[in-house]
Amino acid sequence: MLAPETLTRHELVGLTARVRAGDNPDLLDIEGRVVAETTNTLGIEREGDESSDGRTAGERADRVATVPKAGTTFEFTLPGADGAAELVTVEGRRLVARPARRTEKSGDSKWR
Repeated sequence: MLAPETLTRHELVGLTARVRAGDNPDLLDIEGRVVAETTNTLGIEREGDESSDGRTAGERADRVATVPKAGTTFEFTLPGADGAAELVTVEGRRLVARPARRTEKSGDSKWR
C-alpha cells in the first residue's frame, strides 16, 4: 500500500510531484504528473499538458521537464483513502537508483 512511510519504495510514475527546492533555480516550482523515471532523473509533465489535448507526442515532449533527483527536494501528492490528498516531501538523493531496484528494497523508509 502506498503510504508516506513507504513512498521511496513505490512506483512514482503517475503521482503528482512538485519541485520544492534544488540546486537549479530554473526547476523550482515545476509541478505536474511524473511520466518517466530513470536512475538519476524524474520526467514531470507540467499541469494542463494532457495527452488528449490534440498535440503530437513531440509537441508534448517540450512540456516534460527532466529533473535530476540528486540535489532536488520533491513534494509528492498521495491520494488518501478518504479522498483527501496527503503531501509528502522527499529528498531526491533518497530516490537515486534504478526504479526496479529501488522498489525492491526493504527496510526503513528514508522519506523526510
